[in-house]
Amino acid sequence: MGSVSLWNGYTSNVSNSNWTNKLFLGDNLEIIREHCADESVDLIYLDPPFNSNQRYNLLFKESTGEQSAAQILAFDDTWRWSIESEIAYRDVVEEGPRELSDFMVAARGFLGTSNMMAYLAMMAPRLLELHRVLKPTGSLFLHCDPTASHYLRMLLDAIFSPINFVNEISWRRTSAHSDAKRMGRVRDEILYYAKNGGTQTWNQVYQPYSREYLETHYRRETDDGRRYRTDNLTATGLAGGGYEYEWNGVERVWRCPVETMQRHHDEGRIHYTSNGVAEYIRYLDEMPGMPINDSWDDIKPINSQARERLGYPTQKPESLLERILTIASNEGDVVLDPFCGCGTTLAVAEKLKRRWMGIDITHLAVSLMKSRLVESFGDDLSPYDMIGVPRDLESARALATQSEHDGRYQFEYWALGLVGARPSRGTRRGADSGIDGFINFYDDNRGRPKRVVVQVKSGHVRREQIAALRGDMAREKAEIGLFITLAPPTRAMLTEAATAGVYVPKHFPNHRFPRLQILTVEDLLNGSEPSIPRFAPQATFKRAPRHRRNELRDQGALYAA
Repeated sequence: MGSVSLWNGYTSNVSNSNWTNKLFLGDNLEIIREHCADESVDLIYLDPPFNSNQRYNLLFKESTGEQSAAQILAFDDTWRWSIESEIAYRDVVEEGPRELSDFMVAARGFLGTSNMMAYLAMMAPRLLELHRVLKPTGSLFLHCDPTASHYLRMLLDAIFSPINFVNEISWRRTSAHSDAKRMGRVRDEILYYAKNGGTQTWNQVYQPYSREYLETHYRRETDDGRRYRTDNLTATGLAGGGYEYEWNGVERVWRCPVETMQRHHDEGRIHYTSNGVAEYIRYLDEMPGMPINDSWDDIKPINSQARERLGYPTQKPESLLERILTIASNEGDVVLDPFCGCGTTLAVAEKLKRRWMGIDITHLAVSLMKSRLVESFGDDLSPYDMIGVPRDLESARALATQSEHDGRYQFEYWALGLVGARPSRGTRRGADSGIDGFINFYDDNRGRPKRVVVQVKSGHVRREQIAALRGDMAREKAEIGLFITLAPPTRAMLTEAATAGVYVPKHFPNHRFPRLQILTVEDLLNGSEPSIPRFAPQATFKRAPRHRRNELRDQGALYAA
């Protein structure tokens, strides 16, 4: 595998010997085209927006576990026909393979320029590129819901061919749901396709036995409490015949020769019925479970109390991704998630010693992923490159002024991510309340966090803004204020900040921290950090549970030894 084209000063090399995990910021279609070589990926999992016509909020939790009033709109899960949809549709029809072109034309004849057609027009080129980058032994798992699953399956059939369809997995994502005038929708679908059906990587996975199965099949117990079932050892009527002899006074055609029967008896593996017929004992604790099927009811969704819950609107449980990665990849394989959101796929790939690539279009998601990986793995985290984020002052200015994808707010989210702050905006657009973000810190053992309020400015700055931030600090009862600016601060601003004085923690009187601090983006890019008490762990983002690499969790998924 060779290098592919240069982008943002980065050359991607997907050879095994030079591999570094990668987290991309940007449009996944452009990134996959520019950075993923043909047949370079072993497993793809994608959980794209479902076209469910919902607006999802990214919720941040307070340190008490209560829902914060701050809600950041993570993405609009809505699709509308636009000039971009038209261009994407025409590109696929004119340049895509015949089967895909025919499907898109037929779909447009049926759906017109509806929202669903806009969704398919945007998904088609991405799925085509994902097919290209899969290895011959690779697999793709597309997570969706009933809103679009039937259209997406036809789209995948057109790209992968129906013969490479493997399974439509049904995952029970919630235990109860009430809808008006229809049955509650409690399941998601996961469409599983192989690049070349029958040659894909496959590792047998087992599900736990259901309670009903155990009660009907493993009713018996030994004196020491081991549950077991018995299997018939007679071969009467069995194709291929058996071994005819007398055992325990019973003349039968048996499935095994007398020597094997004697060994089973000596090992205590024979149960004798009331009429003396031998049956083979299978102990429950020796069985791996039920071979996996396409109905996954044993993996629980993330509830409000789950330790791994980070507040991301469509976050999936790690145990779900553990099962998928275990089935369709091995240690050292490359896993790609082109809609990686809060990074569950990346965290699981890291834990299971897979190499990984993740892509997301928002700085907010990237900041959350960075925090999650560090919190989960600490010093054990494998090195990874971040591609597409500003690395110098020029690219930071470009981010601040671009209009696509709410550019100014993306700059704000990116700048907040530089200092580990969480955003405070209720929506992407609206009046500026004066506070763009918060950092929580602890400097005593009471368990109540102290607060840093953060303001980000990408344009002209002046002294009055520092004075206003002092007022915001008082209103928010914040110990420290941080002003992040793209432009250099004026002397008057520095003087105003100095008059705010210092913060002295009660339990650490020898430590002093400026109450109002000004840091430029250039300072931050050069490694400067805000001066904040760090006597105990910060809790800005909800902390992810700590993991060891290759640690398998037992949350309803049993794995073959």
